[in-house]
Amino acid sequence: MSRIGLKKIPIPPNVKIEWEDRLLRLCGPKGSLSRSIRPELTVTAQEGMIYVTRISDDPNVRALHGLTRNEIYNMIRGITEGYERVLELHGVGYRAALEASHVIFSIGRSHPVRFALPAGVTAVIDKQTVITLKGMDRHQVGQVAADMRALRPPEPYKGKGIRYREEHVRRKEGKAGKGAK
Repeated sequence: MSRIGLKKIPIPPNVKIEWEDRLLRLCGPKGSLSRSIRPELTVTAQEGMIYVTRISDDPNVRALHGLTRNEIYNMIRGITEGYERVLELHGVGYRAALEASHVIFSIGRSHPVRFALPAGVTAVIDKQTVITLKGMDRHQVGQVAADMRALRPPEPYKGKGIRYREEHVRRKEGKAGKGAK
């Protein structure tokens, strides 16, 4: 039995729920998000709570039970509080600049790299080396951060590259020298 799927989700007072066929739409102060609900699951809202229940004990349906509950919870949190992810640039001459809906990176290549921000994600750049990504959709903010990090992942010898703020890069020792065994 899914322990996560059984948890009820509290509905904040400033969130409105709309149903269209199998589409759940949540509207809040930061905007609206929608998600289609699989036919094996039922979502009900009553007395200020959202309940997700499943109609069978098939392993695939049990897996979807907890997943759907958490995705609905993340949607509610996104439209009320929002999500943010912080990236840092480490390296001599590594910097970023914001130009309209693009982030321009100088990350040790022969040319600046232009990264287009998708709709729904905003970036704030502090000190040219700290990028804060903000948005309602947790998946989208995380994917944009991962795509930015993939432009120049941190390398283990000097630690240069783009990394998450909370990420720890394990450093390797360089060559030991001529006489080392």
